[in-house]
Amino acid sequence: MRIVVISDTHRRINEIINNLEKKSVDLIIHLGDYIKDAEVIENELNVKVIKIKGNCDIREIDGEDEIIKIVKGKKIFMTHGHKYNVKFAFDNLYYRAQELNVDLVLFGHTHKPFNEKIDDILFFNPGSPSHPRSTYEGTYGIIDIDEDIKTRIVHIKKTP
Repeated sequence: MRIVVISDTHRRINEIINNLEKKSVDLIIHLGDYIKDAEVIENELNVKVIKIKGNCDIREIDGEDEIIKIVKGKKIFMTHGHKYNVKFAFDNLYYRAQELNVDLVLFGHTHKPFNEKIDDILFFNPGSPSHPRSTYEGTYGIIDIDEDIKTRIVHIKKTP
């Protein structure tokens, strides 16, 4: 199963729609900060999108703050990350992931890509396709789940 993970689009979705690796995408996960972008992406690309609310989506009715989903036998915890103060430390998110006994944690909010395994839990932040903070290029993530979980960050090339 191939999953595209995006976060922090902030009303600028052309970067993701025009640059997305569309080959064999089974699911898209939008981790918040402008959840209405997720609806447009779902309609434009005709792929199911799981929508997580971010701190900029407080007034939105649709979408959950957190979702736990089992995909191909792997337990995934999805959150925007602001409620766990991920801009300052991973402790709160790490302890929550341990409590939930998950295999993979997906989060956003920092606008910085992160892809690291900590004590058998994979923490994955796709960064931001439209407002990157740690790289010049915007980013999103791809996850392939079979027997194992394979993750990678995709850099969006700027066009002149």
